[in-house]
Amino acid sequence: MKAILSAALVLGLCGLAGAQGEKADPLGTWKCEYEIGAVRLMSTLTIKKDGDKLAGTMSWPNQKETKLKDVKLKDGDLTFSAVREIMDNKITVEYKLTITGDKLKGKGASDFGGKKQEFDIEGKREKKDK
Repeated sequence: MKAILSAALVLGLCGLAGAQGEKADPLGTWKCEYEIGAVRLMSTLTIKKDGDKLAGTMSWPNQKETKLKDVKLKDGDLTFSAVREIMDNKITVEYKLTITGDKLKGKGASDFGGKKQEFDIEGKREKKDK
């Protein structure tokens, strides 16, 4: 009986350790929402593999997709930058997002008019049609 209990305990701990070591998967299309001021905005983030590196695009309802720069995944954190065009202004937005399963959450930050502005962003991975 002690042997069975010990084996169950060891297997349970191994399973827990395996779950904690699970790598975040950034690949796919993500529907993101964020709020700047009192305005709720949406964007679509697409991450894919380009050889052994990550690449992707981001688009908004009023701007076609733009290529992401410096896409990196480290310890579940996805970082990249994207250029947002608002009227005739080009604004580089730096993103740091934490991926947990099919959800992401983090911050975007940009320098606009000499002031650094940050906003919270959340997203969900779109389900693939089978």
